[in-house]
Parts: sequence; structure tokens; C-alpha cells
Amino acid sequence: MFRELKTLENFDWSFNASIKKKQIYELATCRFIREARDVLWLGPPGVGKSFLCQALGYQAIKSGHLVLYRSIFDVVRDFLHDEAMDQEAKVLSRYLKPDLLIIDDMGMKQLPKRSGEYLFEIIMRRHEVRSTMMTSNRPLEDWGKLVGDVPSAGAILDRFLHHAELVQITGRSYRLRTPARG
Repeated sequence: MFRELKTLENFDWSFNASIKKKQIYELATCRFIREARDVLWLGPPGVGKSFLCQALGYQAIKSGHLVLYRSIFDVVRDFLHDEAMDQEAKVLSRYLKPDLLIIDDMGMKQLPKRSGEYLFEIIMRRHEVRSTMMTSNRPLEDWGKLVGDVPSAGAILDRFLHHAELVQITGRSYRLRTPARG
């Protein structure tokens, strides 16, 4: 499910002072899941969004919640594959069931046709029923271009941001903190 096990205890809090530790630990209580609220992480690549989402997902599992972690590319691939197999309802139910759905890497590249429809369907059906957490390295105004469908992107953001907590992280990439050795 997760790329690798990430925990809040293993996060290097000293690297980036823009991260609000209190906000992250409040999310770790999982209250937002019990209240069916969403969380959107925005910031450049490498600042800790994916790490913290995975750590919070792990915390949610430890608290007894069902969690599904997928990159946006996996989400789209799942739907495109099941559309070809005429099993869209089956894949949709997989995305609707978890208490917390984490969709990582929104904005890394433009998505294939119909991706906005699939993402909208997930967000619309989970809205006010289950929690969704997404990460993105692109500003919200770029989502129409990324999804390839401005109306779908608008509808996705309208519902998603309705009860969402925004976690904005700035700074440089943690992965680039030390020079490469050659």
C-alpha cells in the first residue's frame, strides 16, 4: 500500500521550519477522518508532503481506520484498465470504501482523457461521507490544465475544498539537502 513505512517520529522536523508541527499532530489524532473532512497538501516537490501523508495514513491505520494510498497515476490507471474490462463499478467501490483515501502526486504531469471524470466521481461520492487527502505541487489554478477539463477541475475543487484543511509547505527539497557525491 505505502511506498515504505513512514512515521511522524522519523520525520526530520528541523529541516523545514514552514511545516506547522502542531497542525500535523492535530491531523494525527484522526479527528478529520471521524468528521469526514478532507486535507489538501500544497507545495513544491521534496518538501515532505508525501512523507507526512503516508505517516498520517499509518497513524490512521493504527487508530483502526481503513486507508487506501494511491498515486494519481495509479488511480487513473485503475479506472482506464477497468473501463476497458467494463468493471468501473468494481474499481469505484474500492475507492469509496476506505475511511481515508490518500491520492498522492496530483500535478506531476497532465493526466489522460477522462481522468477528471474519474477523479470527480471519487471526490463527489466521498464528499461529506469519507475523508480524502491529496498532495499537489501545482497551484489550484493549474488543475484545469492538468485534468484536461476545466469544468471537472472546478467541480472537484469546489467539493474537495468545501470541508478541507489546507496544508501549505514551502522551502527547498529535502532530497537535495546534501550535494551528490561523485
